[in-house]
Amino acid sequence: MYRVLLHNDDYTTMDFVVELLMKVFQKSFEEATHIMLRVHRAGVGVCGVYTYEVAETKIETVHQLARERGFPLKSSMEKV
Repeated sequence: MYRVLLHNDDYTTMDFVVELLMKVFQKSFEEATHIMLRVHRAGVGVCGVYTYEVAETKIETVHQLARERGFPLKSSMEKV
């Protein structure tokens, strides 16, 4: 299993991160806000734990949606 992580940057808006967490990771508004604040304050936040293939797909989706909006948001995964 793999943790999917979001990494803080100085350009991606908090609203976009919350929207992304709700859309890609099926988080509630409250959960998404909590994760977004963790990313903002700690520099990284865990979006969820998935199989390798699912984690890889979610990371690709995050990067695609961020690029479409012009944000440099970075996502990665780490083995649990």
